[in-house]
Amino acid sequence: MTSTLLQVESLNVRFATPEGEVAAVSDLSFTLAAGESLGMVGESGSGKSQTAFALMGLLAKNGRASGAVRYCGVNLLSLTEAQLNERRGAEIAMIYQDPMTSLNPYLKVGDQLTEVLRFHKGLDRKAAFAESVRLLDAVKIAESTKRMGMYPHELSGGMRQRVVIAMALLCRPKLLIADEPTTALDVTVQAQILKLLADLRRDFQTAIIMITHDLGVVAGVCDKVLVMYAGRVMEQALVDDLFGSPSHPYTKGLLHAVPQMHHQHGADRLATIPGNPPNLLALPPGCPFAPRCVERFEACLKPAPLQTFDGARQRACHRSVAEIAKAGASEVIA
Repeated sequence: MTSTLLQVESLNVRFATPEGEVAAVSDLSFTLAAGESLGMVGESGSGKSQTAFALMGLLAKNGRASGAVRYCGVNLLSLTEAQLNERRGAEIAMIYQDPMTSLNPYLKVGDQLTEVLRFHKGLDRKAAFAESVRLLDAVKIAESTKRMGMYPHELSGGMRQRVVIAMALLCRPKLLIADEPTTALDVTVQAQILKLLADLRRDFQTAIIMITHDLGVVAGVCDKVLVMYAGRVMEQALVDDLFGSPSHPYTKGLLHAVPQMHHQHGADRLATIPGNPPNLLALPPGCPFAPRCVERFEACLKPAPLQTFDGARQRACHRSVAEIAKAGASEVIA
């Protein structure tokens, strides 16, 4: 767990649109060791999925990535499409948020699964079929042999998602990027899938980037957390540190918004973060979270650099940790 598998340095993702340039990800840096799990959290539009697409070399045609994404010392952003294809699926795999975007509607499930093993592992048809069935069993798909002969549209949404997960795990990748992998699954199957991912980490030292809105999933399976907002890092910390003592107002807002089971019916309203995420075409000056932050003050009109504290923790906020804990309403900008 000590060797660095992935090192992301000053990653920027931009999209050219008729309205102007969209800053989807700005100056993102993090490292991931073999067998380590990183959770990426934040509201929709915070840049989580675009970060994943940039790592995989799958940005839309109007998108471009700059900076460095070093996988085993090789900058993925400098590779050709052919060189990337040698690594995608075999060494680096991704579980997509929408299974219908990663499954070919014109091919049977079995053909799509076995193709991965025949291309990357050189297995013959019989061996590839047997291994594919074994993975479908592992993700709890009933009658797996029968499902191999079905088309994606013949499966339920949850079953398609499990097929996508099985496809990503076929080659035992060194790095697995999971974009909301359990969204379409019920809680029982979700627990089974998360256990499967944990087993993959333990048995094959697979590193995992878990992109999710579910903070409970992060708490259960991740070693550290990256909190993103408007394409920027707000806070980065070990899971226990972040959940035990969140240091950024945005992190505090996310954790406070998690529904509490002990609340009595009608006694409390569901907590929310006021306002809406900013327009990425016209980000506000200074801290992007400032317009929604209940603890903001004059300094927040200037950019807040990402600072390290308490060893390896990082956050982008002008207030000290003590100030965030005692900030009063009188200091808030109207």
